[in-house]
Amino acid sequence: MNLIQKLLAVYFCFCLQTLVAQDTPYFPARGVEWSTKPAAEVKLAEKQLKELIAFAQAHEYTESRDLRQAILKGFEREPFHKILGETKERGGPAGMVIKNGYLVASWGDIDRVDMTFSVTKSFLSTTAGLAVDRQIINSIDDSVKQYVWQGEFDGHHNEKITWRHLLTQSSDWYGQLWGSYDWADRPPSEGDINDWSKRSLNEPGTVFEYNDVRVNLLAYSLLQVWRKPLPQVLKEHIMDPIGASNTWRWFGYDNSFITVDGINMQSVSGGGHSGGGMFISTRDMARFGLLFANNGTWNGEQLISKDWIGDAVQPSKAKDDYGLMWWLDNKDNKLPFYYAAGFGGNFIIIDPENQLVVVTRWLNPSNFDEFVELLYKTF
Repeated sequence: MNLIQKLLAVYFCFCLQTLVAQDTPYFPARGVEWSTKPAAEVKLAEKQLKELIAFAQAHEYTESRDLRQAILKGFEREPFHKILGETKERGGPAGMVIKNGYLVASWGDIDRVDMTFSVTKSFLSTTAGLAVDRQIINSIDDSVKQYVWQGEFDGHHNEKITWRHLLTQSSDWYGQLWGSYDWADRPPSEGDINDWSKRSLNEPGTVFEYNDVRVNLLAYSLLQVWRKPLPQVLKEHIMDPIGASNTWRWFGYDNSFITVDGINMQSVSGGGHSGGGMFISTRDMARFGLLFANNGTWNGEQLISKDWIGDAVQPSKAKDDYGLMWWLDNKDNKLPFYYAAGFGGNFIIIDPENQLVVVTRWLNPSNFDEFVELLYKTF
């Protein structure tokens, strides 16, 4: 090999290593500073990125930072509604933009632990996925009554409900759990609320209805099959492997305790509708999002299967912008993202195609679509 051939070989190797480095996502190790890259290096427009951050900071959720008051006001039309679990006064707007695993921008206090409300549902869905991966649940199209027999799924209607129906919020389960009735959760805005309790039931799987009592029923049912608290399941299989901090907590209600194998365990809630749910930092939310942006792989280890994630982000029969407790983009532009969303403007946006994860907190929910439009102008 002559000198020119040697130089060309060295150059080729250098180019190949550079391409591999660019295509290999970065995963932040636990307890170390998250590596950063300037916007231009990951092909994002810095000017538009600054505009995105300014928009998030200028459009804070308008209700009280005392979340106990915000919750009571937000659900004041519900009969019998009350706070049953932990609440916490929130901080101000905060967020992170992650590209190829690298931190490109952040704002606010990203280490502050705050309530995250229905973003919790996407964590809850993940514990169901882990159960399917380990064949604790054979199929989400199995009836839940095959696994949970204490009476919650008795009756002609409830016995037909599958895990998929609960995960897609299309079960129309009727009953009472932890003192809350299914019909009293987000009743229709018109008509007599008491008539809603006598409504005709929809065939499971046909009609979407956002309902925290039924989501909490899913958490209760998963506790029955895992036979250990769901926060412990999530910590062992997801949060510890992705290097999350020790600051996050997942609460249930003061009265949501049951005995499993002789041990008193709390059944967690799927949101903060009545208090409880996931309390977590922006930084830990971003780690969770990064796992999903990489199809369940973290630094070479498959923590949750690609099959589960693929199923989780498919439109459900009852609602074309909702999967297994993940929201989907169903607008005409069909942007390649899906997201977790919670009361008060908590969001985890995941775009696997562009290796993009964005967390924004306490963004006025009515400004979410405009935030997404600004986000994609950074490309």
